Amino acid sequence: MNRTRIGIVAALLAMAQGGAQAGEVYAGIGFPGAMLGFAQPLDSRFTVRADVATLGSRRENFTEEGIRYRGKSRIARTGLFADWFPFGGSFRGSVGVTFNDHKIDLSATGSGGTLTIGDTTYVTTADDRFDVRVKFPSTTPYLGVGWGHQQAERGLRFAADLGVSIGRAKVSTRVSGALAGQVSQQDIDRETAELREGVGHVRVMPQATVAIGYSF
Repeated sequence: MNRTRIGIVAALLAMAQGGAQAGEVYAGIGFPGAMLGFAQPLDSRFTVRADVATLGSRRENFTEEGIRYRGKSRIARTGLFADWFPFGGSFRGSVGVTFNDHKIDLSATGSGGTLTIGDTTYVTTADDRFDVRVKFPSTTPYLGVGWGHQQAERGLRFAADLGVSIGRAKVSTRVSGALAGQVSQQDIDRETAELREGVGHVRVMPQATVAIGYSF
């Protein structure tokens, strides 16, 4: 999480704590990962929140469109939210914005064998690579529903969220090594299009989390 985003969250939370209502510190788990945040009720109907969440980085190998990849993924985000409690209870609707660090890096190496890119099978050297990056937009709107974070007395609290950050993942590809001079642009474009219909065919990033907090 970069320092600019952390600074924005810290400033907003400092302003919110100047309000008359008791604030709430909370920790959660789910997707997109482990979460830590602060909620500040403004009155019985509205709350503002900020939190950070991450699944960290992980590595795995898999096959996509007939090519064997080594993959590395990272899921992390900062969120700023406004909650509305239309019925005066714990149920709420939420809108906001998320600042995302969601990406998948895939790498297929030639290793002296063959790679099929597009409609053509190419003989490779050990230095040849076909790299793919799938990246979710860095800033996206958020819509969701949830339970909790409303105005309340001091003590332990429970909360849950179900929502989506809305934005389409982008796919980029790169060929390196001697293979770069052999692969036709038509094959690269075809392979990229096939990837967009597979791992790149993502239009929303979901959130499903539960949390425990303390209001003070």
